[in-house]
Amino acid sequence: MSGTKEHARLGHRERQIMEAVYRLGRATVAEVLDAIDDPPSYSSVRAMLRILETKGHLKHEQDGPRYVYVPVVSGARARRSILRDVVQRLFDGSTEDAVAALLETSASKLDDAELERLQRLITTARKQGR
Repeated sequence: MSGTKEHARLGHRERQIMEAVYRLGRATVAEVLDAIDDPPSYSSVRAMLRILETKGHLKHEQDGPRYVYVPVVSGARARRSILRDVVQRLFDGSTEDAVAALLETSASKLDDAELERLQRLITTARKQGR
């Protein structure tokens, strides 16, 4: 079975499909097609879902004649794994550099509530010795 680290190694189309399944919670081929931009053919999506299942990222349940695909790993766990991989690869493992880069970008306009939440997380991390 695939670990969450493997989620970070998916190709573009595989990530796109996995993100759609995570957003939907569970999805058929047709639902994935509707949920992604510029989708490939129905048969391509069906094949990719089977590949993702073989790789251990998805499992399927039978719903009448259809397969309904569900993630094996929770979305939150997969996101943490992907983020750890990004921090390791792009920031040489430096959480500080990754957070600083996020805060320095114009896309990171945080309101007071978000800043307070971050401050609480920092305080908790200090107390736990992280």
